[in-house]
Amino acid sequence: MAKVIDGKAVAAGVVEQVTAASNALEAQTGARPGLAVIIVGDDPASHVYVSSKSRMAKQCGFKSVQHTLPAETTQTELEALVASLNEDPEIHGILVQLPLPDHLAADPVIQSIRPEKDVDGLHIVNAGKLMTGDLEGGLISCTPAGAMLFVRQTHGPDLSGLNAVVIGRSNLFGKPMSALLLAANATVTTAHSRTKDLPGVCRNADILVAAVGRPQMVKADWVKPGATVIDVGINRIDAPERGEGKTRLVGDVAFDECAEVASVITPVPGGVGPMTIAMLMANTVTAAMRAHGMKPPAF
Repeated sequence: MAKVIDGKAVAAGVVEQVTAASNALEAQTGARPGLAVIIVGDDPASHVYVSSKSRMAKQCGFKSVQHTLPAETTQTELEALVASLNEDPEIHGILVQLPLPDHLAADPVIQSIRPEKDVDGLHIVNAGKLMTGDLEGGLISCTPAGAMLFVRQTHGPDLSGLNAVVIGRSNLFGKPMSALLLAANATVTTAHSRTKDLPGVCRNADILVAAVGRPQMVKADWVKPGATVIDVGINRIDAPERGEGKTRLVGDVAFDECAEVASVITPVPGGVGPMTIAMLMANTVTAAMRAHGMKPPAF
């Protein structure tokens, strides 16, 4: 039976480190890390996410600012708000909660955030730094950064000689995850829906990362015995056993059967999920310390 990674415990360790760094910054400069979160419209899931981010920021000792804009906000108004936050020296991180309402274009908004304040790691400058192996100069997308922390805790910082397979090639996760694994000297395959013999490709992986958004797609016979399996999927499926109309969360990996084959595995929920907010806090304190000429801790 595989060792199950406790994402909440690992995330709590990161938050502890962030809080200590935040306190050190305030002690030396009198400044606190500032995080501004922008949410447009009234999507309930987005409001839950934003509340938990704001709560965590306050817990870490940050200055936490939330801008809640009406659904009918225009592109010009949204970009003007980002521009004003870019100029605010007390704000070190700017996060625009996605998805935006349909009439708004997300990419121009994201790209208008200054790269050094882009704590989501989505600006092309930060993506470019990651792709060229500059892990110290930019800000890394939060979910892959969190998943990579699990990999390092299991295998150490140098993945030389290990085969890694990432299922998924999104700009949000798949591509940055592959780049992080490559930077750590793994031999990396980025697989996707058009990959020939996907189960066969996965069976070659010492480190298998699933990020496709298909419930329980990865089966036990896809997993190399003794592999590390990182499940990034969050899917809601029907759960009639819990009562009529009830649902439950599952990942992209068929957890119970894969846990019999893998040596290490992440659960859903409680695996990668808690790491995303923890790494957002890490990026914010990193941005704040850089802005004040201090060296941030390594996360």
